[in-house]
Amino acid sequence: MTLAELFSLLRKHLRFVLLLPIVMGVVVAIAAFLMPNEYTASTTMYVLSRNDTTEGTSSGSQYSDLSAAQMMTQDVATIAESDRVKQDVSKQLGISSLSGYDVDVTSATTTRVLTISVTGKDAKRAADIANAYASDLQSVTQSVIGTQSVNVIDQASTPEIPSGPKRPLYIAVGLLAGLFAAIAIVVVQDMMDTRVKSSEDVEQLLNVPVVGHFPKLERM
Repeated sequence: MTLAELFSLLRKHLRFVLLLPIVMGVVVAIAAFLMPNEYTASTTMYVLSRNDTTEGTSSGSQYSDLSAAQMMTQDVATIAESDRVKQDVSKQLGISSLSGYDVDVTSATTTRVLTISVTGKDAKRAADIANAYASDLQSVTQSVIGTQSVNVIDQASTPEIPSGPKRPLYIAVGLLAGLFAAIAIVVVQDMMDTRVKSSEDVEQLLNVPVVGHFPKLERM
């Protein structure tokens, strides 16, 4: 099937090709607006190693200390995702577990700054969990890997604007999925239709030229 034939086929079924994406878009929109809002609270911390307190070191030694501190920051990020920290945070807040909340710990390779983002349906609880993580990391990392301190740069505040779900994105995906489904249905139906519809179909089936045909006559 050539591109021109495809466009001709879609034009013949234009109503269906337009209606199905609209229906799917409306269905996805209703489902998206029924989903509860999610809120994300974030806190940032600065990891200070014990070597940072030394003075009078050479530039080469300072570079080595900086690299070691950045590696330690990666270790702190890994510890933040451990079960020990999760259990400590749960006990600190008086809850059984952190199920229902997504905790994301990020650390750039060229900095000693950690960011902990907590996403959940309760805005205040998300902020409380993020701040509890920051508080617990200070004591856990000092005892486990010997950091000097993990200083909080910005405490997590209760978010007022939801971070999700991304409803416009869902609706756009629903519209595109409906469009692709409509095109696929039209093409498959055309391929499964083996009826002879034109003189060109007769030539392809019988491999003989058509010398004439009866025109369509209007009923009296």
